Amino acid sequence: MNLRTNGIHFFFSPSSFAGGDFYIMGSFSNTSVIDTEEGLVIFDISVRQSGPWIFRKIREISDKPIKFIIYSHGHFDHCFGYFPFINEIKEKNWIMPEIIAHENCTKRFEKYKILEKYHVWLNSQQFASLYRNRLDVVSTQETLDPTIKIRDFENYKFKLGQYSFEVYPEWGETDDALWMYVPEKEVIFTGDLFIWGYPNIGNPYKVQRYPKHWAEALKRMAKKNANYLVPGHGHLIKGQENVREALLITAEAMDFVHDEVVKRMNQGKWFEEIYHEMLEIYPDKFKDSQYLRPIYGCYRFGIHATYRLYHGWYNTGNPTDLFPAKSADIAKELLSVAGPRSEDRYLTHAFKLFEEGQSQLALHMLDVIINGMNQENDESLLKACELKFKILKEKARVETSFIAANIINNGALELKKRIKILKKNSE
Repeated sequence: MNLRTNGIHFFFSPSSFAGGDFYIMGSFSNTSVIDTEEGLVIFDISVRQSGPWIFRKIREISDKPIKFIIYSHGHFDHCFGYFPFINEIKEKNWIMPEIIAHENCTKRFEKYKILEKYHVWLNSQQFASLYRNRLDVVSTQETLDPTIKIRDFENYKFKLGQYSFEVYPEWGETDDALWMYVPEKEVIFTGDLFIWGYPNIGNPYKVQRYPKHWAEALKRMAKKNANYLVPGHGHLIKGQENVREALLITAEAMDFVHDEVVKRMNQGKWFEEIYHEMLEIYPDKFKDSQYLRPIYGCYRFGIHATYRLYHGWYNTGNPTDLFPAKSADIAKELLSVAGPRSEDRYLTHAFKLFEEGQSQLALHMLDVIINGMNQENDESLLKACELKFKILKEKARVETSFIAANIINNGALELKKRIKILKKNSE
């Protein structure tokens, strides 16, 4: 099967490379298999829902026992598809494989267990277009925990059969990232440090990412001069020049967003000014690169990520925003000051802005009405909700980032529920 969302390939059948012992398959995230003389090495084992499919495909490749499983990082789509493999090991009375991960991966699993309900909700939001009305995106109460934990600045090497394996710890999308190199065949396995798109830096739903560390990790990979790059998502990259280009332009993009934000912070600028300046200076070579398409993460998120890395939550420079009033109370005051039926004037202006192509400003005008009105049977409120719904759907349709599109669509769907109630109340 071959599922694509916003240009991301999620599912594709196994294919071999580098002489036939190496395999890559796509199942939401990529899983890689190295078939050695002494057993199998698996790099990433995908999401829980894909586990049975991954298991079947691997067993079509080889019936050898699994000796090592390496987690590129602790995200749910890379290390929760293990159940069928563990069942097989128990049935055949095999020795459990070594599970290699960054030492912070265990801390990540502990955090997921503490915040399980929150993360179930969070992932149902981020992946809403894939899991609409489903809350079982992932369960973290059961984990296959690491048996070999790699600490920062300490790489790990092992040999199995005819191949040697080098595993390196990094920070990038997470603080528990690993990448692997097999020198005999010059193959790099990057995990989500490379995903055939702009790096998932500054995810609006998730915790801090690390752009400068990420860039340095990619440069270290490039020094290997590998002939094959296995990404965390998407298809294999072949050829030394292609691999170097993919790694180095992504590193350059991370350096750019980091260094330009830091420069402006050192000039004493607040986030709003930095953000809009950064949008104006984004180089065309990044916009045009096949490796930096904003199909999941995007440059705009990277601006947020860098600023948040070095700055707290007070990001406007306006003391009014330090301990703000409720947005609904602010909206009510704006309506009251503007006089009787001021919502009609806001609505008229919002339509004017929308017709002029200034949809974002129109949304701000509409929010004054939507947040500030108490009467749930008012025609202006209904029209405001309907216009906002229309704008959000249009924004979601043209949005290239999978994450941003889901956020916008989620807001539209919530608004749709309110529109239904308003229409019922007006009958």
